[in-house]
Amino acid sequence: MSLHAISRRCFLKGMGAVTGLLASGTLVSQIFRPARAAATPATSVAIAQAADYEPALILRQVQTLLDGMGNFSQIVRPGDVVAIKVNLVAGSYYPAYPGVSQVESYMTHPEVVRALIQCLRDAGAGKVLVTEAAWDPRSFSMFGYEKITKELDAALLDLNSPAPYQEFAKMPVAGEPFCFDHFQLHPQLQDVDVLVSVAKMKCHYNAGVSLSMKNLIGLTPMAHYQINPKDSHRTLLHLSRSDGDPNEVNTRLPRVILDVNRVRPIQLALIDGVKASEGGEIPRGSFKPVEPGVLIAGGNPVATDAVATAVMGFDPLAPSFTAPFVRTENYLTMASELGLGTNRLNEIQVAGVPIAQVRCSFNPSTTQ
Repeated sequence: MSLHAISRRCFLKGMGAVTGLLASGTLVSQIFRPARAAATPATSVAIAQAADYEPALILRQVQTLLDGMGNFSQIVRPGDVVAIKVNLVAGSYYPAYPGVSQVESYMTHPEVVRALIQCLRDAGAGKVLVTEAAWDPRSFSMFGYEKITKELDAALLDLNSPAPYQEFAKMPVAGEPFCFDHFQLHPQLQDVDVLVSVAKMKCHYNAGVSLSMKNLIGLTPMAHYQINPKDSHRTLLHLSRSDGDPNEVNTRLPRVILDVNRVRPIQLALIDGVKASEGGEIPRGSFKPVEPGVLIAGGNPVATDAVATAVMGFDPLAPSFTAPFVRTENYLTMASELGLGTNRLNEIQVAGVPIAQVRCSFNPSTTQ
């Protein structure tokens, strides 16, 4: 089915995450705009290949992914407000790896987002926001996002500031929280119909893998989640207090990931694995750029991240404290136990290119 055909159809949409919310007894309307019920029960994730970021190629492959999912028309309908959460981790704080740009190693590439916005327009989406709580306000312009949003009549939304509102909104965690019962987030996120997490495929020292679910850590305004104002990252999401056990991050961060994913659930996950990184999330320690040449998309973030983890050469069911979750717990399994989706490959329909055809052998993050 083409995206043009999808744009003429209007279905009720919903996600596996919504099912989890309802099971928890929390009204979905308390968390975000009322969701639409899913029409297809199967969990489908699509895989496509792309050797580089040539715009026409990326557009064609993103269209292929969204068509291959089989339920894109249930996720985006005409007039929807769509927020795209990109990953611009650390902004200008870290220099690029020698000979490789940030967007070709550990940040979401703007050409993937450009293609997605074009597909969203074809599907009839209304307002489109490109969002991130980046380390510095220059990140959008430095890494190509100011240019593409101007060209495509989309808007940038800096999640580190509540503007144009006066203050951040207190948004509750659905179900039983692990670390936070609410988060202070940009009020605009309450009025979004569809949240798309466009993540980079990479390993992570404290989380094992950094994919669509981990990407939502960047929804949180940095200043609100630092133990000390001079901290270079969201230390409160890693540790409960400054003088605490530094190993607390190994169990705290996976739980924070699950908390924030139950505040503002992902309706569409898109993973940029055209050019990515193994061994870490930023250029330090065991970090190394790799070129898997893949794009992955799905309506359920747990299933999508599970397929991406398998493409990286890891077992999405791996026991905690084994690769890729070398020093942490497997939050994909924890998410599955919460009813947010499945990380069992035999329960996921994979469309497009088979996993075996694109499977790589990423090295986990061992040093930082």
